[in-house]
Amino acid sequence: MVEHNLSDLEKDRVIEMAWEDRTTFDAILLQFGLKEQEVIDLMRTEMKPTSFIMWRKRVQGRKTKHEKLRDYREGRFKCSRQRQINNNKISKR
Repeated sequence: MVEHNLSDLEKDRVIEMAWEDRTTFDAILLQFGLKEQEVIDLMRTEMKPTSFIMWRKRVQGRKTKHEKLRDYREGRFKCSRQRQINNNKISKR
């Protein structure tokens, strides 16, 4: 494994991105330079064993975590109930 000197804040963000269903491993690679196996290794060392196992079961084979397996290429999912952010203020639709 290549040593990436990530700060605690960066590790937390990688873990958060890895848990997100729609964030691909490619996005993590682009932002942090960590390949899929390196993300898996990071998750293994930073999480409790039971949490890691639960995460691996969720991620393994999931199309949304791999850019090449996705049905769509551009855009992102946005819930119709998600609020818009305008001028640093959250406003209702």
